[in-house]
This record gives sequence, structure tokens and C-alpha cells, in this order.
Amino acid sequence: MRAILNAPRIVTTERLSLLPPGVEHLPDLIALKGDENAFGLMLHGVRSPERTREELEDDIDFWQVRGYGTWSVFLRETGDFLGITGLMERPDGRGVALRFALWPSCRGKGYAREAARAALEFGHAAGLDRIIGVARDTNLSSRAVLTDCGMREVDEFQHRGHRMLVFESLARG
Repeated sequence: MRAILNAPRIVTTERLSLLPPGVEHLPDLIALKGDENAFGLMLHGVRSPERTREELEDDIDFWQVRGYGTWSVFLRETGDFLGITGLMERPDGRGVALRFALWPSCRGKGYAREAARAALEFGHAAGLDRIIGVARDTNLSSRAVLTDCGMREVDEFQHRGHRMLVFESLARG
């Protein structure tokens, strides 16, 4: 595996800036993670402000240890906070997973695809050979984003009464 720790941490796309989260992002993260429409379908659902603060500390530490993690996503043109994307170790041991959650007002504009694709490309370029994505079978928008990023459905499992689909992206040799 190539050295992930030496990879640049800030990623830009045509329209977006992806920044590793810092304490200055906490108010935006509290709002996003506390919103049912934005975060309700994420693993473990909406978060309290206290839990969001703890997760931010974990995310900052994770970047230091792993050289990858979750980014805060901003619109380059205005600097507006749109949400999050990134790579995380799934707590169920399934591997490194692509994740994304943007404000509902961002839907239909391609921002989630653009951010998720950039995170996926970062992960593979930094040496992660396999990255998964997980979505509820009923979450057609997330499934479309994962598929549009080139991931393919490879497995499924049950979680809290929901059928979860597992998508996979393998680094090209």
C-alpha cells in the first residue's frame, strides 16, 4: 500500500472544496448531523450536539493516524457549507467505506456525486485497494450516487430491520 499519510489532505473539484474537518466546522456539523432530512439515513442516525463534538474530535484524530477521513464539503464559489463526504472504517468490520451526507437543498445538483467521486479517487490514489459503500435498499439517491461513482453492488445484509446493500470499488492495478 502506498503511503496514505503523505497524501494531500485538501481536495478540490470543479465546484467543491473538501477540507478535513476542524473545530471551526463544528457549528455547521452540529446543524447537519442534527437534521433528520440530512442525516436520518446515516449509520446511527441523527446526532446530538455532544455526539457531534465527540465525532469531530475522532475525525481529527483519525486523519492524524490514517491519513484519510471525513471532509467538510464547501461550494468553492461561495464558501457555503454543503455537508460531508469521506472515508471511514465501518464499525461492523466490513472495511473502509465511502460516506456522504449533504443538505437536502443540494439534491439534484450533482454535488454528492462530485464529492463522493473525489473522496473515492483520493482513497484509491492514496493506496486503499478496496472501498465499499453501504445504502438502504430504499435510498435510491444514495444508491445512484454509489453506482455513478463506478461502484458495483456485491452484497447485502440486514440492519435494524432494513435491507442494506453493499457496493464495492476496487483500485485499478
